[in-house]
Amino acid sequence: MPELDCWQPPDSIFISQKLFSARGQQIFFALFFVAIAGFYLAFTAYFENQEAWQLETGAVIVFTVFGILGLRFPVALIIGYSLHGIWDIVHEIHAFGGVSPFGAGKMTELPLAYGVFCAAFDWCVAGYFYTRRRDWNAAWKAHGH
Repeated sequence: MPELDCWQPPDSIFISQKLFSARGQQIFFALFFVAIAGFYLAFTAYFENQEAWQLETGAVIVFTVFGILGLRFPVALIIGYSLHGIWDIVHEIHAFGGVSPFGAGKMTELPLAYGVFCAAFDWCVAGYFYTRRRDWNAAWKAHGH
């Protein structure tokens, strides 16, 4: 009987491997990280939660720093995406479990299961980045940067 492989990496990994060099793939995921961090500001605006702006903006700034550092250092992407997965789960628990670690109304609401889906994505790609970190570092050294 053939062995079943239940883990299927996100399509973004396969697509980025086809489109980009090792260095280009790292840059793509670093810039993508900045964009996905900003989604929480979109949810804050959509759900009209005035109390959440300060916390959500602070988190976007922190994750943006990880994304910028990740343009050159793979470890920043590994740590950043891993932490963002935790941030996603904390939001999911807040939105649908009624537990609010920062106080009532301080975090934005989410669409159902958004946090779980995003955490799974974040942790999958962080694991992938761990496997690619040597290739990405070598690509930068090969270009003399």
